Amino acid sequence: LNANPCMGLKAIIDVCGLTDKEINMSDIVFKIGPRINASGRIQKGKEAVDLLIEKDYKQAHEKGNLINGYNEQRKDLDKTMTEEANKIVDSLENLSERRSIVIYNEEWHKGVIGIVASRLTEIYYRPAVVLTRTEGLATGSARSVSGFDVYSAIEHCRDLLENFGGHTYAAGLSMKVENVEEFTRRFEEYVTNHILPEQTSATIDIDAQLDFRDITPKFFFDLKKFNPFGPENHKPVFATLNVYDYGTSKVVGREQEHIKLELVDNKSNNVMNGIAFGQSSQVRYIKTKQSFNICYTIEENSHKRGDIQLQIEDIKPSGF
Repeated sequence: LNANPCMGLKAIIDVCGLTDKEINMSDIVFKIGPRINASGRIQKGKEAVDLLIEKDYKQAHEKGNLINGYNEQRKDLDKTMTEEANKIVDSLENLSERRSIVIYNEEWHKGVIGIVASRLTEIYYRPAVVLTRTEGLATGSARSVSGFDVYSAIEHCRDLLENFGGHTYAAGLSMKVENVEEFTRRFEEYVTNHILPEQTSATIDIDAQLDFRDITPKFFFDLKKFNPFGPENHKPVFATLNVYDYGTSKVVGREQEHIKLELVDNKSNNVMNGIAFGQSSQVRYIKTKQSFNICYTIEENSHKRGDIQLQIEDIKPSGF
């Protein structure tokens, strides 16, 4: 990708704003991949294939812009459907006692329900199945939490299904609409009987505790040698205790959902830049001038090449 991308990928790289930048795993996961996926989610996957085999740059760039538009549609659908899904989940009886979530809305876009299922597992931290109506059947996607085999849970209900397939953490399935209620009951029963208490709450494994003075360009250079990161080689997560807002942290984003942070600790004069995605609710505490603890991964600032930025995974008051 960095040395000699095909014409179609070069077009996507340009559309993503990554031209003349060293592409890393995060760029593939969060920028290039979602745009290629968006073609199949919103229209037809063949458009992504046509882009990737295109030899003419002008044609490739036009197709890249088209697929980029699909990605914007995907984002809007993702947001709208997640909000609708949250309302349905909040209205479920005995939500606090449930160990799974199964919801159905025949109006939802089939190409985005897998993303919505992932969102629900992140928010409620329990296995989730999201269903819509396609060609007369209730068709959907399942996502799981760490350590729980959602495929086995679905296989337990196979007599209710027309088709299913997948793996431990994600699966697809379809059934007659009249079977949704019974599937919901049986799926919940299986999950309740097999999920472990520690699998029902989100945890973050921290590899080491650092002070800001430890985060040097050399340290970051050494970290990059562990690439590529992925499921069998997770990116290291660090914690720093008793940090403070430098006074310039602020809420950012189209929906004011993120926090752009400038932080200091007691052991150095370093001012660390950070970004906390989807954590804008924490800004009131951050602005109280009290200390707090953070855990994070260390990234290169995509807007300032060569600068280090903390990607904040969680924020907790000191002493929590």
